[in-house]
Amino acid sequence: MFLEMFPAAAQTAPLRWRRSFPGEAAQAAAVRRFVTLLLDEHVVLDDVLLSVDELVVNALRHTRSGRPGGVFAVEIGRTEGTVTIAVQDQGGSSDPAVTDAGEHAECGRGLRMVSALAVGWGWFGNEHARTVAAVFTDKDAS
Repeated sequence: MFLEMFPAAAQTAPLRWRRSFPGEAAQAAAVRRFVTLLLDEHVVLDDVLLSVDELVVNALRHTRSGRPGGVFAVEIGRTEGTVTIAVQDQGGSSDPAVTDAGEHAECGRGLRMVSALAVGWGWFGNEHARTVAAVFTDKDAS
């Protein structure tokens, strides 16, 4: 009887993938391919791709991950109706924050976009290591 219940329990088990990348700008495309392979045709794929790209670019621009020899990691979690993304970097001197970019500013809108697309986002860490994460839900699954 236990063997009959095991497959049903496995269907609802969360899935989690993690991969490290060199801290180079070209790796943003590799991250998008990684995420697309894992979430192919998922209803939130476009929102997740925009958001993970923003989090990776921020890690490369604003933390030690973007310096020579730097690295960052991306983690994707998936459960029924929910996708989480997290980017772990090597820390930096400033904290991630949603800002008000000027009308003609060329940057400063990324985390605002993530906060609009995700049901929630946040970060933890310090100047040595930091993780920025966002959660997305399949609105059709509700």
